[in-house]
Amino acid sequence: MERAGRRRLSGTSQRSPLNHLPSSHGKVSVPEREFSKVVRLGSCSHSAAMLVIVLYTVTGLVLGGLLLLLVLLPRRQRREGEPPLENGWIPFIGLAFDIHKNALEFLISRQQKYGDIFTVHVGGKYITFIMDSTQFQYVIKHGKQLDFHEFANTMASRTFDYPRLTEAKFPDLNDKMNRIYKSMQGPALDKLTDSMMGNLQRVFRWKFSQATDWKVEKMYQFCCCIMFEASFMTLYGRDPIADGHKVISEIREKFTKFDAKFPYLVINIPIALLGATKKIREELIHFFFPNKMEKRSEMSKVVQERKNVLEEYELQDYDKAAHHFAFLWASVGNTIPATFWAMYYLVRHPAALAAVRDEIDHLLQSTGQRRGPEYDIHITREQLDSMVLLGSAIKESFRLCAASMNIRLVQEDFVLELEGNQTIRLRKDDLIALYPPALHMDPEIYEDPERYKYDRFVENGKEKTSFYKNGKKLKEYLMPFGSGVSKCPGRFFAMNEIKQFLAVLLIYVDMEFVERKAIGHDNSRSGLGILLPNSDIMFRFRLRALEL
Repeated sequence: MERAGRRRLSGTSQRSPLNHLPSSHGKVSVPEREFSKVVRLGSCSHSAAMLVIVLYTVTGLVLGGLLLLLVLLPRRQRREGEPPLENGWIPFIGLAFDIHKNALEFLISRQQKYGDIFTVHVGGKYITFIMDSTQFQYVIKHGKQLDFHEFANTMASRTFDYPRLTEAKFPDLNDKMNRIYKSMQGPALDKLTDSMMGNLQRVFRWKFSQATDWKVEKMYQFCCCIMFEASFMTLYGRDPIADGHKVISEIREKFTKFDAKFPYLVINIPIALLGATKKIREELIHFFFPNKMEKRSEMSKVVQERKNVLEEYELQDYDKAAHHFAFLWASVGNTIPATFWAMYYLVRHPAALAAVRDEIDHLLQSTGQRRGPEYDIHITREQLDSMVLLGSAIKESFRLCAASMNIRLVQEDFVLELEGNQTIRLRKDDLIALYPPALHMDPEIYEDPERYKYDRFVENGKEKTSFYKNGKKLKEYLMPFGSGVSKCPGRFFAMNEIKQFLAVLLIYVDMEFVERKAIGHDNSRSGLGILLPNSDIMFRFRLRALEL
């Protein structure tokens, strides 16, 4: 830099403004004054540059010193009776980047190194993983010292911006909200399922009214558009005044942007560092303010009951709306990608598509129903359950793309007893985790686990429920919805939604891929539920010829 500066000065001196000064009167010319300014400015710039260098140097030394201090601080040591421990070399972060990159690959590598149980340091927390699926039940059924709700409530309130349900000023709120989920199970599920079937057909008819011949779309976008709108209307009803398609499309677009940042919010990245995410979250929450919710008709029982319970407490309108937004995410955040994968694998495997379609067509014929968008389709919950190939195809897609981490918070120091007189010592405030993909991709449990086999969960014409590990029948062999107290309360409705989507789709249209590429998983959501595809894929569809 200095040599370059000297070259510029030497070059400038040949045409210096001083050479043009008059030889008399001793007055300073305008060019000389300008040159004097340049010299002074250069001096100031040099001082500023030196100041910046000093500041950067000091900052670097301070940060370097802090990093060195963190590195030199005593790291956690494994105690007697505890599982093997790996801290990672990055202070606080630990092994978070390794898990985020590919959780299953990371965990299998540690299983090979340490055995079936080990502890890793991730983002300031110590997580003990149990990889042996025969031991899962000992964690699932152990509720006294292993808690899920505290962990879930803390994460949800932070992510969706509402007060914790367990705060003292909201007595029994958490219990009341949990009891409401009965409206998504048992007999109450029938009405919800019927409503979803009607809304799906409305959205499909609107969609297909624009498709007189082959129409090309992106498959994930297609699934998202239909499932989001149908689910939204089923749960939150309709605004009798507003343009339903337009309003829900606006909510969906904002929801998609928020959902893209969801993994960062879950791991406690400050929302201020996530661009416009805070603004988008606030805009989404405002869609559910009480004055707007009051205008909606045909609201589901589960949302109406949640609304009534929230009114019992001194919550701000913003907080009530934030609860409704959180429920929307819980309802569609995993169901939409699960629907995509079920559809994707069927279209990718023509034999599977033909078999499942034949099963659906046979049901229509046996119930005297006609096929086509102009005819209403009625399929009961029992009839959905009777289609074992359809159910198996969906479960197989779950097996391949479900990556929810089943987590419990250790409430106190204690010794967890496992099968075979095995014990592990756990520390208070640590986490213990089960990672279902390790189960789902185990070749001892599932032959050729990386292969899609649509009838894997069918045996002798009925649902197959017997799967084994080490010669022992597994109680938990498929875990897309969590386990024990953390099992998704809306899982029956979610399963019905996906079945209904595929049934209506296969009844209405023929479809095929336009692109031949294979789609992989986006691992950024690993541990949070159903993985998203790492890209979308073009397909085309048209109305089926009326043969029934």
